[in-house]
Amino acid sequence: MTSALSITRSVAAPRAAFVDFPLGHTAGKPHRPELQRELMAEALAAFHELQSPAEIRFLSQRWSRDESWRQNPMANSASETERAGSDFRTPRRDTPQYQYSADRVEAENRHRSGGCGTCVGAE
Repeated sequence: MTSALSITRSVAAPRAAFVDFPLGHTAGKPHRPELQRELMAEALAAFHELQSPAEIRFLSQRWSRDESWRQNPMANSASETERAGSDFRTPRRDTPQYQYSADRVEAENRHRSGGCGTCVGAE
């Protein structure tokens, strides 16, 4: 199940169910279990019915009756208080940031020994 149509098309997933919801809300609106169950039931039915490789089923649910949510997708499910500080991510930096000093030491050791094999192109 996806709400990122262009990405899903580019990776050619074997089966996909697309829901036109804001990113981060693919499973439905918070505190709306009935909507979430309906959405999951429709997605599971689609996965069962899809037959062609890379086929995408567009699910019937809509985030709202109008398209205004597209102007500020972060604001749709949050209260006014939550919206005021909805973007609490740490600013991007040019140098890696580690939660624990042991993580930094391990990363430096792996880098010196040729890398971990997972980080492709990281320098």
